[in-house]
Amino acid sequence: MAEEKVQRSGRDSALRDFLRSEAAGGILLMFAAALAMVVANSPLYEMYHHFLHELKGPTLSSKLGPMTPHLWINDGLMAIFFLLVGLEIKREFVDGRLNSWDRRRLPVVAAIAGMVVPALIYLFIVKDVPALYNGWAIPAATDIAFAIGVLALLGSRAPTSLKLFLVTVAIVDDMGAVAIIALVYTAEINGAALLASAVILAVMYTMNRNGILKLWPYLILSGLLWYAVLMSGVHATIAGVLAAMVIPIVVTPTSPDAVNSPLHRLEHAIAPWSAFLIVPVFGFANAGVSLEGIGMEHIFAPLPLGIAAGLFFGKQIGIFASVWIAVKTGFAGRLGGATWLQVYGVAMLCGIGFTMSLFIGALAFPGNELLIEEAKIGVLMGSLVSAVVGFLILRFAPQAGQSDTEEDEKELKATL
Repeated sequence: MAEEKVQRSGRDSALRDFLRSEAAGGILLMFAAALAMVVANSPLYEMYHHFLHELKGPTLSSKLGPMTPHLWINDGLMAIFFLLVGLEIKREFVDGRLNSWDRRRLPVVAAIAGMVVPALIYLFIVKDVPALYNGWAIPAATDIAFAIGVLALLGSRAPTSLKLFLVTVAIVDDMGAVAIIALVYTAEINGAALLASAVILAVMYTMNRNGILKLWPYLILSGLLWYAVLMSGVHATIAGVLAAMVIPIVVTPTSPDAVNSPLHRLEHAIAPWSAFLIVPVFGFANAGVSLEGIGMEHIFAPLPLGIAAGLFFGKQIGIFASVWIAVKTGFAGRLGGATWLQVYGVAMLCGIGFTMSLFIGALAFPGNELLIEEAKIGVLMGSLVSAVVGFLILRFAPQAGQSDTEEDEKELKATL
């Protein structure tokens, strides 16, 4: 089995690296999104739009047509981002913060409530426009890079327990988003390509079970899996998550990562590229919205209003209320080193839905540029207000007692 032989490494764990890289990457993502808005509302807009949508490449799938830079980013580069998401999910469930039910309770409850309540608020607001129902999942996602970036701006005023809580909630949130993309936003299925995907996945699983730790065979098969999933009709990014599930991990509880663990090596290799290239490029390619001719009637149309309200009100209500109820009923323990006001501030930051929300928005209304643009407006509004309000709450919230903070730091060291 791949999990048996362990060689220790002096490197920090991927979660510690993740918190650092995602913080810097989140700030870079903010810059990329702001730059996209500036370009989209300047004389450079035509060049920006032409480069992303009108330059044609090869046709890999008849459903998608010729590959444009926008498609390469959303279906290609983002598959690598989803691979990283899958690796993080697997590592946390096998060898991290989510490796026991006691640790899973609070983030799982919070993530589920944080997806359900925004979707209900969205559906309530758009209830008179059936054509918009398909966008119910847009406000259900949290952008961890953006949110961690905001926390990084707060420095020591953001307790470690809040950062870890945000990471674990976002990981569970990502699992829900992946399931939604695979099950809800898949229209036509190519049976032969789906069968080919299953065969490739079975080969990778068999390699794992037979203790093959060399990474390159998994990478080659992951590329083939991406193409098969692309041809199947399921969104190609799901291939990244599926591949991650069968890449071997050498378990090293409470210790540095094993140098012979394929999952850890790949996760460390991908994380910087994801944080500093893939996600910012995606943000730049998808956040550019021209505000020319857009008035208040467009901003407060049902679609953008439903998304913004879902992100801002739904996330904070769902997550904070579920945490409070879980703690008060004894279902889960309270976050160490954090006050209730700080927990509320982090629940507010979870309303930053940027990357995944933009991604789902494009899937929810394929080919309808008007609705996709309106969805972007809603995502930007809800995410921006959530970021500003969450930042202000955490900036001025009273700090927890010193003893609580010391206990929290001990837990962090034991975990990482």
